Amino acid sequence: MTYEAYLDEVTTLLTELYDLDDATAIKLVVDAQAAEYFSPHDDHPEMRTLTRAREDAVTLYKARQARVDTQAKQQRAARKKTPPGSGRK
Repeated sequence: MTYEAYLDEVTTLLTELYDLDDATAIKLVVDAQAAEYFSPHDDHPEMRTLTRAREDAVTLYKARQARVDTQAKQQRAARKKTPPGSGRK
């Protein structure tokens, strides 16, 4: 499969496996591509399999969830540190 078709497959799997909307799935793949996550796939066509696409979709989704969870924890911690009555107006 071509590199572009592979990225499309990962995007499609993200929408199917995790019920993400197209824009969110595309952003995940584009961001991963910008971070050079898919560089080896471009250099080694044998990496572009359906099985690997599913594995990559799972990996990208889990990384996204970890970021979301971390951000939520940080926000909760920041709220706890703010004394009452010193909030923004």
